[in-house]
Amino acid sequence: MGQSVAARRRAPGRPVGNANQRERALDAALACFAKAGVAATSLRAIAVEAGVTPAVLHYYFGDKPQLLEAVVDERLLPASAALRVQVASAGENLAALVAAVVNGVGQLVVAHPWLPALWVREVLCEGGALREAMIGRIGPLLAQGLAQRFAAARRSGDLHADLDPRLLVVSLVGLTLFPAAGAPVWRRMLGAGDIDAQALRKHTLALLAHGIGQR
Repeated sequence: MGQSVAARRRAPGRPVGNANQRERALDAALACFAKAGVAATSLRAIAVEAGVTPAVLHYYFGDKPQLLEAVVDERLLPASAALRVQVASAGENLAALVAAVVNGVGQLVVAHPWLPALWVREVLCEGGALREAMIGRIGPLLAQGLAQRFAAARRSGDLHADLDPRLLVVSLVGLTLFPAAGAPVWRRMLGAGDIDAQALRKHTLALLAHGIGQR
């Protein structure tokens, strides 16, 4: 008699919860994957991190592979799309393009602190759960497009002929994501706790523009 209308209309088996549980679950999955790795993270651990029951995760995602697919579709791909938009806005000027990559990756890391650790653990490491998604779904949209633009810059004479456009993409990754992933280590080793993300981007752009020689 006292049962609410919403409760009476709820489909059998549907877990009780609020509307943002699915979003919280995706964020919790990312946090757990970045900290412990995809293989070592259970649905129960994600449920605890999200503050929901395992039944909620099963309701929204079914199983762990489907949850991982949702993380790729709804978190990783939109993040890479935001970077592509920023890079596209740089136009054809080579210096502006390089700056857009450095600043874009830096801003992406600030907005998504889980990204560097997840990239190292699940893309670079052999057997990483996100390697194929990076190669097959994200890479063609971002890395290959950058390489093509750098190749055009070399053909026009704006990029030094000795530089391989594909390796330039690799170099930019090495100057952006690697320092972000290693920040907990080098900040302690070098007593560099004062170097924040903005200072790191400024240094990287100066290195690319001027090298390490005296002016």
